[in-house]
Amino acid sequence: MYLNLKKSIFCSALIASVLTMSGCLSTTNTGTLGSERKQFLLMPAAQWEQQSLTAYSEIIGSAKNERKVVSNAQVNRVTKRLIPMASHFRADSANWKWEVNTIKSSELNAFCVAGGKIVVYTGIIEKLKLTDDELAAIIGHEMAHALREHGRERASMNVVTSLGLKYGSSALGLSGTGQQVAEMATKYGLTLPNSRKHENEADLVGLEIMARAGYNPNAAVVVWKKMAVATNNKGKTTEFLSTHPAPVSRIESIQQTIPQVMPYYKAYKVKK
Repeated sequence: MYLNLKKSIFCSALIASVLTMSGCLSTTNTGTLGSERKQFLLMPAAQWEQQSLTAYSEIIGSAKNERKVVSNAQVNRVTKRLIPMASHFRADSANWKWEVNTIKSSELNAFCVAGGKIVVYTGIIEKLKLTDDELAAIIGHEMAHALREHGRERASMNVVTSLGLKYGSSALGLSGTGQQVAEMATKYGLTLPNSRKHENEADLVGLEIMARAGYNPNAAVVVWKKMAVATNNKGKTTEFLSTHPAPVSRIESIQQTIPQVMPYYKAYKVKK
């Protein structure tokens, strides 16, 4: 068992090395808050966008069939101000066919897929009683995921890690329990931390998006406090086994960053 454990760790280390050496691109302008990190983007952008659009179309199509796609003035008002700010992070986003839909559902959820397709569920607005500023924090966060192409990056990593586990384990003679250990080492050593990194980036980029659009960045702190209460998750104890940062960690990071984006918010207010 000890030998298999060593082999599994070695296998995961090899995969990590490949990912590190391959991280040489960035989807967004460098030097912008939360977007300096180089990314591993093996999957072609066009392929990922098509897959994302297909998934999005299925969700919207199903919701329309159930008559759950509704018009929401608050969502439309907020996104109208946020979308133009995306060009500060990547110029090509000005050519995206941005679209926003609100779905009537009790889910505490919202998302934005590649190409600028935004979905907001009424549950997150109603249950958290979101103000415009707080809604801007959520939508800005989801826009940031699309701008940074985090989904494409995770898909790229999954391709490499899957192949690495398959062929690396075979080459190292891993099977049974050893293979399970290798999968766990990859999941907890690579996949989950990477997802937490993506969430942190989306928080910071989203914070700048909302501030540039004239929404108070302090509202982001309020949102995650509300979310922590709504999901009964207030501590740090489960962060290692979670794809999202613990609320306390997330709030601390946002609070430390707010002074950097506050000038954008103040400048918008002066301009108006």
